[in-house]
Amino acid sequence: MSVTLIDAAAHRRIAELGQRVLAGGGVTRAEGEWLFALARPEDRLDLLVWANRIREHFHGRRVRLCSIVNVKAGGCPEDCRFCAQSAVHAADSPRHALLEADEVREAAREAQAQGVAALGLVAAWRDLREGPALDQMCARLTELKQSGQVRPDASLGMIRSQKVADRLKAAGCECYNHNLETSRRFFSQVCTTHTYEDRVRTLHYLKQAGIRICSGGILGMGETREDRCDLAFALRELGAHTVPLNFLNPIAGTPFARLTPLAPMEILQIIACFRFILPQSEITIAGGRAVNLRDLQSWIFMAGASALMVGNYLTTANQPVAKDLQMLKDLGLSWRGDEPGGPRAVPASAAAPPVPAAA
Repeated sequence: MSVTLIDAAAHRRIAELGQRVLAGGGVTRAEGEWLFALARPEDRLDLLVWANRIREHFHGRRVRLCSIVNVKAGGCPEDCRFCAQSAVHAADSPRHALLEADEVREAAREAQAQGVAALGLVAAWRDLREGPALDQMCARLTELKQSGQVRPDASLGMIRSQKVADRLKAAGCECYNHNLETSRRFFSQVCTTHTYEDRVRTLHYLKQAGIRICSGGILGMGETREDRCDLAFALRELGAHTVPLNFLNPIAGTPFARLTPLAPMEILQIIACFRFILPQSEITIAGGRAVNLRDLQSWIFMAGASALMVGNYLTTANQPVAKDLQMLKDLGLSWRGDEPGGPRAVPASAAAPPVPAAA
């Protein structure tokens, strides 16, 4: 009898929090910790049901697709312990200099053909300052903007001055990705060559320039559930418009190579908790999706995800875009490519190549 009462109490509390969020309210820090700590399978499933309702209420049944192109790969001087592109580690990762303009144009063309709304230009280096690299990136962003094929986004490292952020805005950058990665408390266990405060400062420069913030993190790096909760609330405080959630795919040659990947149901719980805390943010599921969730990939939308990164990641492969589009069709979800006036979505039967990025 006591077990039944406890289960009923958890059911009621999840429902109360879900109804509060649907009504425009928010969860407290203590309530967020409670959601992250749920451990019984039945409670986790209950959490997903409410996360799905919150997603549909604030975002409908339309999923936003985005992709990335690695415009400069490898050789980064930072020591982020998850990253195969760090020059500090011994990971086998591709290296190439800045892509030429025609290669970026081709990436945009393929992204548009897949029904992708935004293309992020990503570079493996420490930061972006005044100089030739900034000039080239601004030129690429301006060309993407003028082409009208995809929304020009960027992820080009730390921003060191307001002037740099203002130049990116003037060049057409609409959204900039710079992840907090984890909690302030755990950050030094992930990276030592720059600080959590460096990342927050970059986001403030971007916000001041009028560029939308895309910031999230990587889960499964050894952080606690409290660290995950801290990250979610930090992103809420910063007003992140888009929140990409990555799940560690341990790569040989990196310090995190031997970490045990998160279980699929724990990943889904994390997504649901972020949806409760950030009901109006675009929650994008990105790196580590296919390898960690396997047959449960389609459950990310029930867990509250409203956006999906398609095509390959920076150093690892994703599942084919056509398979992702078929998944959305099977779920009865729409995306940019199957809406009137949008670019035509590639049929699931087509041999559609993935959006180019370093595999």
